[in-house]
Amino acid sequence: MKRLFLSLSLALAALAVAAQTVNYEVRYAHAPDDVKNYDTQKLRKEFLVENIFEKDKIHITYTLVDRFILGGALPVTQALKLETIDPLKSPNFLARREIGIINVGAPGKVKVGNTEYSLGFKEALYVGCGSDEIVFSSDNPASPAKFYFNSTPAYKNYPTKKITTKDAVVKNAGSLPESNDRVINQLIVNNVLPTCQLQMGLTELKTGSVWNTMPAHSHMRRMEAYFYFQVPENQVVAHFMGEPQETRNIWVKNEQAVIAEPWSVHCGAGTSNYMFIWGMGGENLDYGDMDKIKTTDLK
Repeated sequence: MKRLFLSLSLALAALAVAAQTVNYEVRYAHAPDDVKNYDTQKLRKEFLVENIFEKDKIHITYTLVDRFILGGALPVTQALKLETIDPLKSPNFLARREIGIINVGAPGKVKVGNTEYSLGFKEALYVGCGSDEIVFSSDNPASPAKFYFNSTPAYKNYPTKKITTKDAVVKNAGSLPESNDRVINQLIVNNVLPTCQLQMGLTELKTGSVWNTMPAHSHMRRMEAYFYFQVPENQVVAHFMGEPQETRNIWVKNEQAVIAEPWSVHCGAGTSNYMFIWGMGGENLDYGDMDKIKTTDLK
């Protein structure tokens, strides 16, 4: 009897530990007139996501802007299962969602059901809705993988697919004289694979360039989130948001993200070159569908 009690206690303790590996927070939508009155602390609280990667944890930010989710998994000493969270009211995380995952760390694996996918640095995986289980792991605990992910509601199951930069739509944009010479890797877009609404990609700024996404733009048909990474030590990025004539800025450190509402512009400039992942959700899968703002019209 004592052995049975001990076994049950250990099992319950293991479940408790497992449950604690997934942490989440909820963010709400905002009106442009309200945001005009936000001070620095309020802007950062509402739009900046500071904690994405933590050893042996999955961090999830669920924003009610298009019900978009962004998060990160950092498996070091154990594999991490992507459990559902209470606000979703679903039996599993992808019961009514699709997800895009991009590895920004060392090599690792993502297990989808009984199939395992190896992901290297900058490689992506799309998983359609209805998948029962996703588990993240690292190949080497001393050099762990870092899985950044975005998720949106979905109404149809599309096949799981691994995407490398060789599979992506790759575009060169900007120029060094304008300080925005960059490579845009469109990884999860409808020219590469079918999705319900999720789009993701990775932009790399070349040495000497600091501006991203210029000219600035907004798109009322979808929201967007920027995840900044490969920002060198002691360097930062100034992310600009708000209405074109009422812009605000948020200073962003390495491996942090900013939520951009559909009415808000989104662009940034770093004190060094860097990389960032853009993810979008909404009602339009046309990557070029954006309302550009002339640089000289920004205020």
